[in-house]
Amino acid sequence: MDYENPWLLNEQIFTSEMIAAHVGFVYKITNLHDGRFYIGKKLFTRAGRKQVKGKKKKIRVESDWKKYYSSSEELNADVQKLGIHKFRREILRLCKSRGELNYFEAKYQFSMDALESDNFYNNLIMVRVHRSHLKFLKT
Repeated sequence: MDYENPWLLNEQIFTSEMIAAHVGFVYKITNLHDGRFYIGKKLFTRAGRKQVKGKKKKIRVESDWKKYYSSSEELNADVQKLGIHKFRREILRLCKSRGELNYFEAKYQFSMDALESDNFYNNLIMVRVHRSHLKFLKT
């Protein structure tokens, strides 16, 4: 296994080799102790800098996606308290652009009633999506 408590995609362990042309993923984390969920998104890379000929050049480097649990303080506190193996991490959708990522995170959150149910850790849905971000859906 490449990392502890791996992300699952269609019940298969997700590895770096499976990233291909995707920029990130929409995920669902389930607390196996009480059944609560969190829906979020994560990029596979982050901004970095590299020294090239005396200048710093902007580059993309791998993010912490393998160890990431969420931006939810409440969920992260439960992970610390219960341990990582009390949580199931599932990739719901791989995305090829940030716009697609933003759109599908919000779509899953709204369709699953994340703000209306006490079964979710989600407390806020923030999204800004332009029609042009969804051009992939029209092909």
